Amino acid sequence: MFHEIDNTPRDYAWGLVDGVAHVRGTAPTGRKEAELWLGAHPSAPSTVLGDAPWPTLDAWERETGATLPFLLKVLCAAEPLSLQAHPSTAQAEEGFDRENALGIPLDAPHRTYRDPHAKPELIVALHDGFEALCGFRPAAEVQADLQTLAGLIDAAPDASAALQTWQQHLAGADGIRRAFLWLLSGDESLPALVTAVTAVAERDARFALLARIAEAHPADPGILGALMLQHLTLRAGEALMLPAGNIHAYLRGSGIELMGPSDNVMRGGLTGKHIDTVELDRVLDAREGGDPRLAPEVVSDGVRVFRPVERGTDDDPGFELYAIESDGEIVLDGAGIALATDGEFELASDDQRIPMPRGRAVLISRPATVRVTGAGRLFVAAG
Repeated sequence: MFHEIDNTPRDYAWGLVDGVAHVRGTAPTGRKEAELWLGAHPSAPSTVLGDAPWPTLDAWERETGATLPFLLKVLCAAEPLSLQAHPSTAQAEEGFDRENALGIPLDAPHRTYRDPHAKPELIVALHDGFEALCGFRPAAEVQADLQTLAGLIDAAPDASAALQTWQQHLAGADGIRRAFLWLLSGDESLPALVTAVTAVAERDARFALLARIAEAHPADPGILGALMLQHLTLRAGEALMLPAGNIHAYLRGSGIELMGPSDNVMRGGLTGKHIDTVELDRVLDAREGGDPRLAPEVVSDGVRVFRPVERGTDDDPGFELYAIESDGEIVLDGAGIALATDGEFELASDDQRIPMPRGRAVLISRPATVRVTGAGRLFVAAG
């Protein structure tokens, strides 16, 4: 029931050099390592090591009929990722069927729904200083910042006019939504506003975050969108929950991410990829304020679990994440994946056991009560 697994880190442009190697304690590669995927996702299924009867986890799913309702990732960001939101299950099913009926190929760059599944996410910071944009700020706070900007860019009349339009959208009905989507509208006045706000950010510490984002995504209207979002900095062990409709972007840092195994992404800026503003409008949760941090439940001394919502409810994403620092016991209702990021552990169930040195990842192939011994930091994703 314990099977060691592995995968090749994804080398996305925003990745941290030797990021995954640093998390796992393995030899540096000198390359960008943005993500390590642990799961059965068909784009990059994990390899099963040793003498297991399946070469990869997607083959394990096909041959056993079991499923992993999640994808576990190590994420290591040196630069900001795209602003994005994800659909609910109902929205994904409807959108997937609609695009199929229109004959849009699954691999088309302008396709939005790649599958009929939701993509809820949670992420746990591995180190102090993990930064993210997550959810909208109160409209009054955004307006106050726009008023400050108005006094700093009045030497640029085109930009000033665009800023007034932004303020008007924000002050109107459903202002958060209308203002954010206007920034993605392609309005001819937006480039001047992006240029002017970036110039202000480069010299005014109050807007330093926007300057940092502009370095990675110059001239992108998502620079302006970032001003409307909550900027959060996590300590090691703190987590964010990103439900359907939540607009977010990871900025920098390393974390353990658990998500639904879906490719459905509605981008909202900070990207050169397709932005479907119609679908983003449909899924976007434009409520302002609120703390997206997810507090863990204490299972026992040294064992905590991040449960996004009460299991069995309509909003249940179908997964939870254990964070283990010392001896304990966990009960898995389905298959799971374990990853050690510090120290050394051993997993045992019935008469089977497997050592878990730092960096090892293991499939737990069936429901089980798993005894954990050791010390350090071990994550177990469970369905």
